[in-house]
Amino acid sequence: MQEPSPSSSKKISAAVARAHTRRNRATTSSSSIKGRLNSILAMFVPIAMALTVGALGWVYQSLKPPPPKICGSPGGPPITSPRVQLRDGRHLAYKEMGVAKEEAKHKLVIIHGFDNSKDINLPIQQELMEELSLYVLTFDRAGYGESDPYPSRSVKSEAYDIEELADKLQIGSKFYVMGISMGAYPAYSCLNYIPHRLAGVALVVPFVHYWWPCLPANLSSDGLQKLLPMDSRAFRVAYYAPWLFHWWMTQKWFPSLSLTAGNMAVFCPQDMEMIAEMSKSPNPHQEKVKQQGVHESLYRDILAGYSKWEFDPTDLINPFPNSEGSVHIWQGTEDRIIPREINRYLAENIPWIQYHEVEDAGHMFIFQKEKVETVLRALVQPGLEA
Repeated sequence: MQEPSPSSSKKISAAVARAHTRRNRATTSSSSIKGRLNSILAMFVPIAMALTVGALGWVYQSLKPPPPKICGSPGGPPITSPRVQLRDGRHLAYKEMGVAKEEAKHKLVIIHGFDNSKDINLPIQQELMEELSLYVLTFDRAGYGESDPYPSRSVKSEAYDIEELADKLQIGSKFYVMGISMGAYPAYSCLNYIPHRLAGVALVVPFVHYWWPCLPANLSSDGLQKLLPMDSRAFRVAYYAPWLFHWWMTQKWFPSLSLTAGNMAVFCPQDMEMIAEMSKSPNPHQEKVKQQGVHESLYRDILAGYSKWEFDPTDLINPFPNSEGSVHIWQGTEDRIIPREINRYLAENIPWIQYHEVEDAGHMFIFQKEKVETVLRALVQPGLEA
């Protein structure tokens, strides 16, 4: 084999040297790029981590309700009403009206609705209570007014709160209950958990749960579609994602709930007339309703009502098989808050419930003197037609 000439060797050596130089340059360039990338990452990773932690903290704070301002605690509202202490240490504030309980023939517990209290301004005349020999007990449900908040509040706990309140005040072994609007789910709870304590029940413009298993799917969906879209969305959040409800009710991007947003479109003309009339004599205690926190009063009320119940209304057993008492549903035909079709369906499938549709009446009809009198007479005088 012929050996390369000296000139050829020099050329080969030069080519090899150039190749090494290019590789060294490429290696140096690659190392430089990697160094710059590492520097950029070193700068941005802490920033990204800080942003992530901040976002998670914001989400946590948005989902977490603020602590309540408990009545009688340092910095909390004062206690101005009589209260009883329950077995678990909580207090319920109450108010008594009518005939003295020691003398009354009939004892009635009125369960207030959403954004209301024991000071509900029902036009029940003293003369009527004396005629019917009627003692009336109202109370602040958990978290409302001056009753202590209850984080574990539920449909079931409402019935046992009522029973224990009645026992603490010694109103007797049996009593009537009247649940108004949102206050109807505690009345349903009484029918299920303490039926032996009941003398009669009135469900006035009663709350409906759109996810009760007993309701046909089309009836539930039609009922939801009749609501204002903002209300339909809020109830869906309460049912499907209760952990998100506080954020939903406090966020500013979408309207949350008509009754808290002041959207008067939820009221029919008859209701608007009633609201205008009531505004002439405003309730002086209204400012106390949410004084312990809007979450503890209003939001927990909705969450409890739209939770998954342990029973269905159609599962209830008639507590008065011998007609010694009665159960009534009172529904306004013009009510825009509660779809009458659902309460009508319930009455058709619970034959022992007496169903009354009040013509040309909205959600607020119980605040009319003659209407509340009709409801009370039908309740404590079974068999009396409305």
